[in-house]
Amino acid sequence: MEKKRIAILGSTGSIGKQAVEVLLENKHLFEAEVLAAYNNADLLIEQAMLLKPNAVVIVNKEHYKKVHQALNPLDIKVYSGEKSLVQIVEMDTIDIVLAAVVGYAGLASTLNAIKHKKTIALANKETLVVAGDLITQQAEENKVLIIPVDSEHSAIFQCLVGEWQNPIEKIYLTASGGPFRGKSASELSEVTVKQALKHPNWSMGAKITIDSATLMNKGLEVIEAKWLFNLEPNQIDVIIHPQSIVHSIAQFNDGSMKAQMGLPDMKLPIQYALAFPQRVKNEFKRFDFLNYPHLSFEKPDLETFLCLTLAYKAMNLGGNAPCILNAANEIAVESFLNEKLKFNEIPRIIEKCLEEIKFIKHPSYDDYTLSDKETRAFAYSLI
Repeated sequence: MEKKRIAILGSTGSIGKQAVEVLLENKHLFEAEVLAAYNNADLLIEQAMLLKPNAVVIVNKEHYKKVHQALNPLDIKVYSGEKSLVQIVEMDTIDIVLAAVVGYAGLASTLNAIKHKKTIALANKETLVVAGDLITQQAEENKVLIIPVDSEHSAIFQCLVGEWQNPIEKIYLTASGGPFRGKSASELSEVTVKQALKHPNWSMGAKITIDSATLMNKGLEVIEAKWLFNLEPNQIDVIIHPQSIVHSIAQFNDGSMKAQMGLPDMKLPIQYALAFPQRVKNEFKRFDFLNYPHLSFEKPDLETFLCLTLAYKAMNLGGNAPCILNAANEIAVESFLNEKLKFNEIPRIIEKCLEEIKFIKHPSYDDYTLSDKETRAFAYSLI
């Protein structure tokens, strides 16, 4: 396998940090070409000193001088600003762009990477949630492969290798249920930020951890799966699987089912996406059936965890509804983390935004941008 040159957008986030570990553990296979971060200048500098990329981007211009002074002696180019994040993916020396910027902020750079025919390792689910039609259309036109990094979508992708000609009947996306599985709506009204940030199985960033607690993370994944695998909403089911061993299941039109299993570790789908189509030997801890004599599955509580219900509603509406859903959720989660909103009020903000923001059936890129901006302003006004 020839060495692949990687651009990690969002290198200081949860996925980005684990991707850096994968690169350090496989220097004979991967080379960091670009590292990009929003605010964490200190960690970006540390990562750059370890990986010696061609260039780095620190989006917050206030940190440019600090990063430049630290990395200039190493002959590492330093850029700053939103435009630089979008433009850096045009470099001819990049083979794969790992899109790991959290939220709507990752859309423009991913879209530009596709236009410049870069293979995409997609960890930013909001990109397909917000503008799935644009992304998939551009990927098809530019003959670009999008390899999902989310553990659930990576699982489905792996189940489909060798099955491209066989129609999918249904997919099952598994969810741990988060820290509040089995709780009532009244119990959720008393949830604290500290409690919500304690995920039972996965180690993730704050925003994604809260999304997992509300089940919005699974709702966003449902919408993402629709675009990744060209499915209808009724072909995508969510099942609660507290042990997080079965990462997702594909069912074919003969009734056969394939599942991808393993211990919860995001480094595995990251490594798989970067090395595809090859698998790379590693020293990750192995799953032992005898340690898990019982694997359980149950239906999600759609009445208590309204975020998942709202995500299905937005997916069925189509148009800019998922964009509105995502923007409202980002503001609501941010407000909860800042203790300006109760946990059980998160879906109420999202529902109100879906009701009030203008629906556009066939949005353009500009429509998405405007819908996102209007939704955020309206959500803030509600809080």
